[in-house]
Amino acid sequence: MSINQYPNIVFVGSGAIATALGNILAADEDYQVVLLSIEQDVIESVNEEHVNKKYFPIFKLSPLLRATDDKTVLLKAKIIFLAIPSVTIVDYLRENQHLINPKAILVNLAKGFGSERDIIPDCLGPFLKNTLATLKGPSFAREILYRQPTAFTLASKDEGIYEVFTELFENTTIYLDYSNDVVGVEYASILKNIYAIVIGIVDAQFDSPNLRSLVLTRAINEMRSLISRFGGREETMFNYCGFGDFTLTALNDLSRNRTLGLLIGKGFFTSNISDRVVLEGRIAVNVLCDQLSGQEGACVQFPLMTELHKVFNQEYDINNFVSRILSRY
Repeated sequence: MSINQYPNIVFVGSGAIATALGNILAADEDYQVVLLSIEQDVIESVNEEHVNKKYFPIFKLSPLLRATDDKTVLLKAKIIFLAIPSVTIVDYLRENQHLINPKAILVNLAKGFGSERDIIPDCLGPFLKNTLATLKGPSFAREILYRQPTAFTLASKDEGIYEVFTELFENTTIYLDYSNDVVGVEYASILKNIYAIVIGIVDAQFDSPNLRSLVLTRAINEMRSLISRFGGREETMFNYCGFGDFTLTALNDLSRNRTLGLLIGKGFFTSNISDRVVLEGRIAVNVLCDQLSGQEGACVQFPLMTELHKVFNQEYDINNFVSRILSRY
């Protein structure tokens, strides 16, 4: 299978990650790359000024990168990257199913649940017959845009498409590893937000490399076990989507979930912040703890996540967080 069969690439969404990856791919004149957007100001600025005024107002984009609000571009798309919030993907694809080329590869870039409890591939399987893939990794969009080497895990049950993406990203700054463990890759991208909050709380209270490394190790082990419990493979934690994405999110202050942990640890987290900001880690910890409730040994096996769930759902003295997670082992 050759990428020459896949010249038309559509990104559903025109946010940071869609713009960054789209700009990388548009540099190759063999591909026609389009951002499918509902934001007219972004469409105009990309097409007329070659900038994305909303997300990267001073960065000049490739003039070959185009934007449109015309959904019929999906009919000719050979690869469709889904770069909209995970909770909107299922409804979007149901609504526009008649416009999607049935031979297109659908690639999920979103990190999160597709509905209240299900990962994206499980949500799409019942009504879409397209080849599905997921692309996850340690990837701040601005770094991609400035062509810093960036890694992703490409996961699909159809291993025949791997060479398509190898060729697609050849001679770019994007590096891939591959997995057929789609479930494990999806859960790794969800779990890293939870444990980045935990690391943020710890770092806010103790600027201690020793303690940070201790908690990082325990977090990685909990994530491995959770991936396995939800149907993935433990070794997926050591792909780019696992260890790489977790450490990026947990240890860099550009991460929203680490920043949330820092706010909580310093005592600045309020219900007002919670109501106004989409907090992926908070949503995920509640969903997963609900799924684990009633399962024997869950609280003992996953003390970091269990303790964070208490922080979000009951009166809690955050000054006791570190001592409590240490005492649970």
